[in-house]
Amino acid sequence: MLIFDGHNDVLTELFEAGGVAAAPTFGSGLSGHLDAARAAMGGFGGGFFAIWVASPGTIDFDGIYGPYDLPLPAEIAQEDAWRVARVQADILIDLQKLQSLSLCRSVAEMEAARQHGKVAAVLHMEGAEAISDSLQELEWLYEQGLRSLGPVWSRPNRFGHGVPFRYPSDGDTGPGLTAMGHALVERCNEMRVMVDLSHLNAAGVRDVAAISDAPLVATHSNAHAISPHARNLTDDQLALIAQSGGVVGLNFESTFLRPDGQPNPDIPESVVMAHLDHLLGALGEEGVALGSDFDGCTPPLWLNGAEKLPALIAAMEHHGYTADRIERICWSNWMRVLRETWGG
Repeated sequence: MLIFDGHNDVLTELFEAGGVAAAPTFGSGLSGHLDAARAAMGGFGGGFFAIWVASPGTIDFDGIYGPYDLPLPAEIAQEDAWRVARVQADILIDLQKLQSLSLCRSVAEMEAARQHGKVAAVLHMEGAEAISDSLQELEWLYEQGLRSLGPVWSRPNRFGHGVPFRYPSDGDTGPGLTAMGHALVERCNEMRVMVDLSHLNAAGVRDVAAISDAPLVATHSNAHAISPHARNLTDDQLALIAQSGGVVGLNFESTFLRPDGQPNPDIPESVVMAHLDHLLGALGEEGVALGSDFDGCTPPLWLNGAEKLPALIAAMEHHGYTADRIERICWSNWMRVLRETWGG
């Protein structure tokens, strides 16, 4: 059972390890959650490889217990973000040259990569700080293979507002897309670039739903009804996604999985299955997928690496999911929504 995954941060890890020069270490072994060996061991057949620009400093979860509201970093300057984004795009192209994966721009290319035993990689951008008001950088990134974009990471930018790392909270935390954000979503629709709702606040989600003619997608988000974290999707948001024929990818981050919102990876299978059950109830058989956030999260101990993905399949089997349902969650639901978004 191969898995197509909605989100990972391998490109950020490689960027921080030295940029393009570090690309060969994807094949020889990385210290995080995902590399070529772990992918092969765990049946990781492909996923969205995210460009993400880190803020100075870190968001510190140390010592958190009970409710929290962590301050967000300030917006990053466009020219600084663009410098990082170009290098991370080059890293993915280099990984293809090294034959570590196959950079894919269509579902047909992804299925071909699967048939040839290659990891099918789609270039994604998490937070559009690198794109200027002219949107010309979007055109360049599209030529490099970009086919998916989230207008914001949690910090605000010229395109919109994200949700804070706040528990308990819903995502109704302020204004949504800016005028430039509206223009960005419209241009993505024209180019058939998928727009990712993950990290957008409630107003931003509503804005995208009003603008977009494509299925609504949250690549790596969970159910607010199970864990009332600002990053998780409320039932109203899930209803919008369901009405559009969209998909939500289950995020493995502990603070988004645990009902108490705490940064503790000691999480039983039952909690993960509770999220999947709720998402299936809200979205139906064709609306649920996986979006691990590998190399950008703290997963449950039994899921803390791509080599452990078979444990998630086993958990679904033990929970009574049919083979057809598991296959849809692992692969086919992503292929369906990408076909409908990209065409062909």
